[in-house]
Amino acid sequence: MDLRIVSVNVARPRIIARVDDQAVESGIGKIPVETDSVFVGRINIEGDAQADLTVHGGPDKAVYAYPVDHWPWWQTKGFETVPATFGENLTLVGASEDDLHIGDRFRWGDAVLEVSQPRGPCYKLAIHTARADAPQLMTISARCGWYLRVIEEGRAPTTGSLMTRLSVAVENPSVAEAFRALYHPNIPRAIRQKIHDIPTLAEAWRMGLASRLMRSE
Repeated sequence: MDLRIVSVNVARPRIIARVDDQAVESGIGKIPVETDSVFVGRINIEGDAQADLTVHGGPDKAVYAYPVDHWPWWQTKGFETVPATFGENLTLVGASEDDLHIGDRFRWGDAVLEVSQPRGPCYKLAIHTARADAPQLMTISARCGWYLRVIEEGRAPTTGSLMTRLSVAVENPSVAEAFRALYHPNIPRAIRQKIHDIPTLAEAWRMGLASRLMRSE
């Protein structure tokens, strides 16, 4: 499976709003890069950064990808869709959360990346899209995109390039299943436990599932 890159997007954190008289800083307002290639490092694509490292960024969430395959659905909800609408680093075409497993690996130029977890919706998405219902719609639909960790650093080509799947973790649940296990009710405990135990699952997602499992005891 090849995923075609429509756009590579980066940004440094900036203040995007004030909530309760407190500045909200975020790197969600990404813009497409204009270079022919970028360096893909362990925690970021060059030129990118995150404001709150407790919930964004780090080795397990170095690169965030979102598929244009979802754009028609969002358009029916009244959203304007362009690269980085959802704050993604990679705007892609060719797959959805149902097609990818936690632990799948891809080559992008000289870099090797591994699917580590779904994206969790947050209030900054509502600010960025100017739609208060954006996080809820993402939660209900599981159209969340996915994070990748960087296994091998290297330079990678930008717009129009391909990410080629090197391996498929067929034994693992899909990104969509991992998302629903954390955010949707009435998921069987055994399924949550199975996803929690996946070695390649990002630690933050594992902790969220652990909390869910404790509440269900």
